[in-house]
Amino acid sequence: MPNRNLNTLPVYRKALDLCSISREIVSYITYNKDLLHLYKSQSHRDIIADSLLTDTILIPQKIELAERSDSYLIRISTIHHINIISKNILSYCRGLEMDGLKEKEYLNLLREELKIFRKTYRIWKRSL
Repeated sequence: MPNRNLNTLPVYRKALDLCSISREIVSYITYNKDLLHLYKSQSHRDIIADSLLTDTILIPQKIELAERSDSYLIRISTIHHINIISKNILSYCRGLEMDGLKEKEYLNLLREELKIFRKTYRIWKRSL
């Protein structure tokens, strides 16, 4: 498998956009402004926000792993993991709404970004 420059891959750039927007949203909606320590919080919202950040950070890492790997099994397992992560992100949005988050437009923005990512992701996974 040829090593492509990750920054030229639309799916990788969209994954980074997803990271960026989720980080901005989380920094705005959480009670604990120390994003590195959200996992220590007792707040349900902070725990969901931490999971959201963790998962969005994993997506570009998984894309890189699949791109760099010569193993078919690693590529398939990575694709499967990205599918799970993207479904989790939607669940986190619902969880934040259920937690009483008033700024639903931010969650809709994240959902829209995820939708765009998923389109580029479907094209990318066929190229593997």
